[in-house]
Amino acid sequence: QVQLVESGGGSVQAGGSLRLSCAASGGMVRNYNMGWFRQTPGKEREFVAWISRGGGSINYAESVKERITVSRENAKNTVFLQMNNLKPEDTAVYYCAASRRLLPTMKTADYDYWGQGTQVTVSS
Repeated sequence: QVQLVESGGGSVQAGGSLRLSCAASGGMVRNYNMGWFRQTPGKEREFVAWISRGGGSINYAESVKERITVSRENAKNTVFLQMNNLKPEDTAVYYCAASRRLLPTMKTADYDYWGQGTQVTVSS
């Protein structure tokens, strides 16, 4: 069983940057395609980014694709989400997740393991 732990969240002003990390234990992250999602109170969890096992294929949500970069270091069993030019509407709890599915997916049901989330708050 894979355990995922996110870190790197915090409070920033609009226009700032944050780099989120997702560290895996109990399994090798290289065996999974990885996703990032975010959620605000009262709303469904929203897809942000997806990266393939080897990092050669990446998908982003349209709403953020100009401002974020997903990457991974399989040797360190870690996945990253670099977020730049943050906006107040980016405020959310951010989750990483691991999927055994071979194809890119934005569906939460297609992910097998989830982290506990890290809070990102962007003030105007």
